[in-house]
Amino acid sequence: MHHVSDALGLVLLICASLLFSDFARATEAQCGSAPPKIDDWQVARPDEVSLDASTLCKIGTMLAASDRQNLHSVVVVRRGKLVYEAYTAGSDYKWGTDLGVVTYDATMQHDTRSVSKSVVSLLFGIALDRKLLTGIDMPVLLFFPDYADLKTPQRERILLRHLLTMTAGFAWNEDTAWASDANTERKMYESPDPYRYVLERPVVYDPDERWQYNSGATALLGAVLKKSAGEPLRDFAKDALFDPLQIRDFEWMAMKNGDAIAGGGLRLRPRDMAKIGQLVLNGGEWQGRRIVSETWVKESTKPRFEGWNPMRYAYQWWAGTSKSADRTFDWTAAVGLGGQRIFIVPALDLVVVTTAGLYRDESQSYYVRSILEDNVLTAIRDPAP
Repeated sequence: MHHVSDALGLVLLICASLLFSDFARATEAQCGSAPPKIDDWQVARPDEVSLDASTLCKIGTMLAASDRQNLHSVVVVRRGKLVYEAYTAGSDYKWGTDLGVVTYDATMQHDTRSVSKSVVSLLFGIALDRKLLTGIDMPVLLFFPDYADLKTPQRERILLRHLLTMTAGFAWNEDTAWASDANTERKMYESPDPYRYVLERPVVYDPDERWQYNSGATALLGAVLKKSAGEPLRDFAKDALFDPLQIRDFEWMAMKNGDAIAGGGLRLRPRDMAKIGQLVLNGGEWQGRRIVSETWVKESTKPRFEGWNPMRYAYQWWAGTSKSADRTFDWTAAVGLGGQRIFIVPALDLVVVTTAGLYRDESQSYYVRSILEDNVLTAIRDPAP
């Protein structure tokens, strides 16, 4: 009986070994293959768009060993085709709610955090295209008649463009710890009237005098869009942007007043984040359909102020540069706390998306920049688009 049991165990062990070997080979082969066709993305092998598969495959190895980095996903699109994606498990949060360890895949949403701001910028452009707004030089207080008591000469000089560039001049501090009594972003979200909270902040600089990161400015932009479109921000986003992009699976977290958290509450699949990037790369078109004007895409991504070094700030978008070998590439990016990124590299016809759970890690920017610079740019074999 023991001999039969031992023999059976040996057979099972051999079968398991063969299965594991086949799985390992299949995984290795799959890495150089086109990603699965599960949505409307065109897919291709990396080598079909002049990307070295073996270099990209190192990303998956790195994610699998990223206990400290806590990177969750990487998506690479070149020449309009999805050519690489990798997902892994890691600890995460849903807008502050601890989710524990989540095993991510291509079908799952992820917090985008302040990537949401860049989406708001696109929605603002669509509102302008549709004549829902007459321009970006409209006074902000014009949209908040209920706050007539807040009118001062300083506040009346603040225009929509100053909200877009975060140069309105409000006394604001979201660089401190979230729990700190000095954190104005947290206080805004806790307020029953977050828009009044932002607008009643002292104006300590003239508009355009100083750039200061301010999620309150984006909250006001969200309110302006809601008032101009005549519907909640999430509904306007669905009708004007997400439906045309065939983004079916999204969630936009809400503030206490029920309005969407314009500056950071959007949750998307990484593949759909890449659609946002491709839309901008295409100058406002997706699969031949015009969604937002090319003029707005160019204007909104043009850097205007020095932001967090070494990046510059546009209309809710960031701009920077990266080096690979002896070449320097300019990029536009949507940037969210914790490692959420959409990098758009026009010279290479390239979009790179990362998601992560690095919310309290000061090295988060380094980790996600290294994905772009050390793993994707080095995989380019033909720099021509």
